[in-house]
Amino acid sequence: MSSGNRVQRALTVAGAVAAALVLWVLTGPVAGLDPSAETGGKTAEVGAGAVIAGSLIAGLAAWGLLALLERMVARPGRVWTVIAAVALALSMTGPLGSAADGTSMAILAGMHLIVAVILIPGLARTARDVPRENAVTPR
Repeated sequence: MSSGNRVQRALTVAGAVAAALVLWVLTGPVAGLDPSAETGGKTAEVGAGAVIAGSLIAGLAAWGLLALLERMVARPGRVWTVIAAVALALSMTGPLGSAADGTSMAILAGMHLIVAVILIPGLARTARDVPRENAVTPR
């Protein structure tokens, strides 16, 4: 991977983390709508640390998967985008199923969406095709 791609991917991940955190700040500390989720029968506020950790883990996992696919398939960007869209759909079950209330559900779903809106096109744009002789092809 070129250093330019590495920088662009790092900036994309950082941008997704920053966007989620900005949404949390605007809806939590600024507007007073503290998002919360129910886990293990208890309600807990979703804090800045959880927002940063969750979006950072998602971004790094997405980057890692793209890097792996670039070594394995002929069109990693296309394959990665499909997997990312499925992962987004599955991730939405979190805020839709465990948010403590409707406001929290909207805020948490918004965080998932804003991270995806930055990560999916941002990382897909950096994907490089693998030469056909090095790609894994279905038989």
